[in-house]
Amino acid sequence: MSKNFVEQESFEKLDFSITGFEKGEYESCTFHSCNFSEVDLTRIVFVDCQFVDCNLSLVKTTNLVLRRVQFKGCKMLGFHFEHCNGLLLSVGFEKCMLNLSTFYRLPLKKTKFVDCALQEVDFTECDLTDSKFDGCDLSMAIFRSTNLEKADFRSSYNYAIDPGFNTIKKAKFSLSGLPGLLDQYDLEIE
Repeated sequence: MSKNFVEQESFEKLDFSITGFEKGEYESCTFHSCNFSEVDLTRIVFVDCQFVDCNLSLVKTTNLVLRRVQFKGCKMLGFHFEHCNGLLLSVGFEKCMLNLSTFYRLPLKKTKFVDCALQEVDFTECDLTDSKFDGCDLSMAIFRSTNLEKADFRSSYNYAIDPGFNTIKKAKFSLSGLPGLLDQYDLEIE
């Protein structure tokens, strides 16, 4: 069976939840204001692609390949990144809504999350070394056995990270974010 290969194309305002999405490899493509809600993206390959203002909520991600893919202004509720192909996984997020998504056990070194909603996101056992969380809401996000070495949380908020269950050596936090590191001790900080 031949595999569809699409290179340097731009897709705008398409509703793939109605038309479906053609299996294949997409390289250096841009998707703008497209609806992928609940679409099956199993075994699709995206390399050097950009998604802008798209809805990617509840997509099926089994063996989905994401290499150097940027998401900007996207709604990605319940996105199961842990089902993606982890080999050379490389993503970045700006102004995205990623609530209820899962990154379980993924290698996410140097990943950038800028002005994102990351409420109830599962980062259990991730490697987030050198990652940057810039202006992100991490309310009820799960960090358990997560490598956060040199990660930068200085401008993010609502996180609760237990230093006893995560590696946080040389991670950066603001003074106002310290209660998020001490939450499990039930201290009253004034």
